[in-house]
Amino acid sequence: MTFTVRARTTLFCVAFATCSSAALAEAPTPGKQVEQDFVQDGETVSRYQLFLPRGYEEADEKWPLILFLHGRGESYGPLSLVKKWGPPRIAETDPEFPYVVVSPQCPGKESWNQPRQQEILVALLDDVLKRYRVDADRVYLTGLSMGGYGSWTLAAGHPERFAAVVPVCGGGKPEDADKLKSLPIWAFHGDQDKAVPLSRSLEMVEAIEKAGGEKVRLTTLEHFGHNSWSAAYASPGLYTWMAAQRASANRER
Repeated sequence: MTFTVRARTTLFCVAFATCSSAALAEAPTPGKQVEQDFVQDGETVSRYQLFLPRGYEEADEKWPLILFLHGRGESYGPLSLVKKWGPPRIAETDPEFPYVVVSPQCPGKESWNQPRQQEILVALLDDVLKRYRVDADRVYLTGLSMGGYGSWTLAAGHPERFAAVVPVCGGGKPEDADKLKSLPIWAFHGDQDKAVPLSRSLEMVEAIEKAGGEKVRLTTLEHFGHNSWSAAYASPGLYTWMAAQRASANRER
């Protein structure tokens, strides 16, 4: 099994005015991932897994945050399914993982890139930023498959919110390239993906480069089908690269 890195690194609000609060299913505990409810106007609009790293209570520092969007398969069933892959999977076994991780669950009848879910994601992010010591300059967005689509869409709608974006085997709208050109983006895709063709990531990277983007790159995973996320989230250097990005640096360009 080999990895081919196709690195194109020539280097690189929706108004939702409503009262919101979180009904805590379990009190957040540093070093442990817990289930939470995001409530607006007395109604639970989203359920999510929340991870606070060990050491969160011991210092006044602000922490980087990863917003993770799961794939379609994790829509059906208990909230614990969202911990199956990606950052929440890492957090489940590593209490020292140095990120606040927010992993919501999308209802089976909806998709992350639909307007309603996009609004909820923005509102949820705002709520988490108010409640926890999160560094708004270090908010990272990633998702796989359906979540990859959702990541491209959310990043295009709110590029100023994110320090970096990691879409895995997803696709977006090439016409959004101008909105995305200042963002550090590291996309991953299996070259044998039959569910979401590699061309969906290729067209996004090429469109962003054509628009003048210099901080976008694509890793093509050889001999991988749709389940490219297992390799993507284990890629050497991914989290080091992510941690080096800042939203303020993107806005200055």
